[in-house]
Amino acid sequence: MLISALSSCAAVDTPKYKLSDDYFKTSAFKGESKKVYIDSSEDTIFVYRTDSRSSVLDTLTGKYDFPQITSQAEIKSAYFRQASLDLDFLTIPFKYRPTQSGLPQQFNTNLNGAVYLGRRDDIYHLSYRRTPLGKYQRQISHYGISYGVFTGFGGSAMNPSVTNNHISVEYDGLVWGKGVAGIIGINNFTIGLAVGFDHLLDKNKKVWIYQGKPWLGLAFGLNLN
Repeated sequence: MLISALSSCAAVDTPKYKLSDDYFKTSAFKGESKKVYIDSSEDTIFVYRTDSRSSVLDTLTGKYDFPQITSQAEIKSAYFRQASLDLDFLTIPFKYRPTQSGLPQQFNTNLNGAVYLGRRDDIYHLSYRRTPLGKYQRQISHYGISYGVFTGFGGSAMNPSVTNNHISVEYDGLVWGKGVAGIIGINNFTIGLAVGFDHLLDKNKKVWIYQGKPWLGLAFGLNLN
C-alpha cells in the first residue's frame, strides 16, 4: 500500500489535473517564486501577480496572458505549482514479501483497498509548440508528487506453508494493512510505491509468518478530492 497512487480508475478527469482558476506559485516572472492568480477562460489563460502580503491582484502591470493560439514569436514557457492535501483511494494489487521462516520471497496478488492521506504538489508546465502553419499552439502538461500514510483492508492466502504447518486448511484471511506511500502522477495517470505492514485479523495471527512484517507494493489510486 506504500504508494498511493496510480489508478486505472485515475483516468477520471478531475480538476486537480487542470490548470483551473486558483492561486499558484511560480518563478516565471522576474526569477523569484511569487504567488499568482490564474484566470482560465476559454481561449486565453490570464495570470495576475499578487501582493505578497495581502494577495491583492495586480491587474495593471502584473497581468500576463497565454492565448490558445498565437502568431507571435514563441512565448517563454512557465511552471506553476500548487500544494494541497491529498486524499486517495488505493488498491495494492502486487506485494513483494521478503523471505520469512525459510519460505522464499513471495509475490502476492491479493486484492487490497486503502485510504491514503498525504501532502501533494501539483506542477503545471505551460509551453508553446510551433505548428506547420507557423503559429504557436499552447500546451499544458501536469505532474504531481505526493507522500503520506495509508490504512485499509485486504486478503491474504492462508495455508500450511505460511503458518509453519500450524494449520491444515487453506483459505483467504482478512488482513488490516498500514504504511507509507509515495505517488507520482503525470496528467491524469498516477502510480506509486508503498511500504506496508499487514496484521491478520483472525485466530491464526499468532502463527502467520508475515504478521507485522514489512512488504513492498505497487499501488494504483483514485483521487477523492
